[in-house]
This record gives sequence, structure tokens and C-alpha cells, in this order.
Amino acid sequence: MVSEQAKRRIQLALALALMVAGARAGYILYQRHEDYLAAQQRQQAKNAGYSNPDYYVQPKKLYPYDLKSAQQLTQQPVWVKEGYRYTFYRYVPVVKKVDFTHDMGLLEPIERLDIKDVIAVSAPGGRKQVVAVFDKDGKDYAVPVGFENEDGTYKIYSDEMFYIEDPRELYKHWSPDVWQAITQHQVKPGMNELQAVFAVGMGVPDAGGSSDEKTVHYPNGGKALVVSYDDGKAAEIKPGS
Repeated sequence: MVSEQAKRRIQLALALALMVAGARAGYILYQRHEDYLAAQQRQQAKNAGYSNPDYYVQPKKLYPYDLKSAQQLTQQPVWVKEGYRYTFYRYVPVVKKVDFTHDMGLLEPIERLDIKDVIAVSAPGGRKQVVAVFDKDGKDYAVPVGFENEDGTYKIYSDEMFYIEDPRELYKHWSPDVWQAITQHQVKPGMNELQAVFAVGMGVPDAGGSSDEKTVHYPNGGKALVVSYDDGKAAEIKPGS
């Protein structure tokens, strides 16, 4: 016969499981609702005759919420959305540990990765990190893609980090000259801000700029650039500090 104390424990466990499941479902529904609203805005812009074809590109997302769903990252290549932003570390597969004390570099602009596994590992500070394991030049590395919450759930932000479709296909309407500049990691006059990110990675805009006119600083892996945009197009490109 089950004691009252055991019954209470079972009830608490069931309540916790329902809360976790509800939180995961809520998170997925929220993300998909945001995507739906973005799609509606794109359609409204299209109906209004908005001419920039970049606006109609809608990259697919995976919506991972735990380690099992994050394994979707291993089912196709991924491409880095913002180069020189995400640090990767040495991974020791024999013991499944990540050496967080020594970073090995930054992921490059639209670099392709073939992710082999997604796992949770211990990290400095006590909270477990969710990392994606990949091979680069014959060596194993890992890049953080999320973390474990105090209640045992996960926050995984890989959708913000990676394309799961080849960017060259997503933006195949760009001219060969633009893609050549991107391949050579160069920003050329006339390129838009997204094209510059593909070429030289993440940028930091000056305060006070608008979507059409702004100045953006790009670390560019140690070869800093400053790009001034006029009407959304690169107008002046000069070395940064």
C-alpha cells in the first residue's frame, strides 16, 4: 500500500513534469507565433510593393528546447549567421569534456559546420552549457548553443546562431559580384548591411543611426572596418581601429 508521503511525492513529480512540458510547449508556440507575425509583415510589404527581395527570405528554424530536439542540428550542415561572434573551444571526445579555459577562436562568417553531437557539459560557474560538437581541420571542437536552467529545462539559442539552409541558396538573387566579395571577405560600395555581415561578420552600429543611414564598426577577425551606409547601401569603407 502506498503511503501518504509517497503519494504526495508522486503528485509533486507529476505536477513538475506538467509544468516543464507546459513551459516547453509555450516557448515553441511563442516562437512560431513570432515567425507567423513576421511572415504576415512580409506579405503586407509584398502587397504594398516593397522591392527588396531580401525581405521575403524566411530561413527555416528548428525550435530546439532540449537535448533530444537539439539533435536536429546533426541532420544537416549549418552555416554561421554572424561571424566573429561565437567562441569555440577544444573538445575531448574520450571524456566528453570541453576545455573552457582556453578559447580556440571565433566562428567565421557563413562558415559551414557539420555538427556531430549536441550535449550538456559542466562549465565554470556551475551551470551546465549545451554545446554543439564539430570537426575543424581534423580536430574536435565545441561551441556553446544554450544552457541548462536551474529547474532542469534548457534554453537553446541555435536558431539565432545558424542557418540550416545554404545561404547561397537562400540569397541566390544576389549578383555574382556580391557573392565574390563575400567569398573574399570584402565589403564593396553598394552592398547592403546583411551582405556585409556575410562578408566580414558581426558589426556594432554607432548610436543614433537609422535603418538607412548609419555607421557600423566591424571587428572582422582583427582586421577592423568602418562602413558608412547611405540609403541602406555601403557608401564609404575604411579601416577601423
